[in-house]
Amino acid sequence: MKENILETLKNLNFTEYEAKAYLTLLEESPLTGYAVAKNSGVPRSRIYEVLDSLAMRGDILVSPGNTPQYTPVPAKELIKNRRMKAEENFELAEQSLAEFERSANDRENIWNITGRNEILDKVKTCISSAKKRILLEIWKDEFEELESELRQAANRGVNVTIIAYGEITSDFANVYLHYMGHEITEEYGGRWLVISGDDSEVVAGIVSLGKDSRAAWTMHVGLVMPITEVMIHDLYLMEIMEKHRELLEESFGENLINLRRKFSIHPDFKKHYVK
Repeated sequence: MKENILETLKNLNFTEYEAKAYLTLLEESPLTGYAVAKNSGVPRSRIYEVLDSLAMRGDILVSPGNTPQYTPVPAKELIKNRRMKAEENFELAEQSLAEFERSANDRENIWNITGRNEILDKVKTCISSAKKRILLEIWKDEFEELESELRQAANRGVNVTIIAYGEITSDFANVYLHYMGHEITEEYGGRWLVISGDDSEVVAGIVSLGKDSRAAWTMHVGLVMPITEVMIHDLYLMEIMEKHRELLEESFGENLINLRRKFSIHPDFKKHYVK
């Protein structure tokens, strides 16, 4: 009978010595550590280590003093506590594994988003989940709709850096006014938005077509990395233009327009991504 109970306790994550000590205290308590060792067969050299482990886990209680005495938590209470802890662990495992599975899938997929409001909602989610840095390419129209969320991110310590097309001012973000904001707006005939959150997720798309606006959201490193790096290279170029504009414009025209025309494939030098 006792051997079966010892095996049952082992199944509840008791070690053999812990199970013997606990059963001994169920039979008679309170007992000193010496008495528990004598009655249970647990070596005296190990008994206080075993009793401390049981006490820290809440399986036994200790009466302090010159000679501490030990008493067990009643068996029903022990089982109740173990059941509650097991249920908590199962719930935590279920939640954690589901989040991990979803995150793993997200890292491999590219999701389409249709509609300007839907795109901005996803961008707001990206902003709220950022912990370190937000890189954002944006026009004033969309910035005004996202300003509150961006401010909240900055207030919790997130570095917010904006590449602005048109006049955007902010007291919480690093704002770089794109030197070709007007020309780009004319060339594309619309506005886009790109956000990189913590270098781990990206939302990018056209936001000036109302319900027909289209964007993609992904955590796929094959897209997150190059899109984030393109934004960083835009920042490099704006820093360079700030310090060497006159020299660069002497070589490539005002606002580097000759470079843009050099790499255009259309006679009107406009972009025709949207038909």
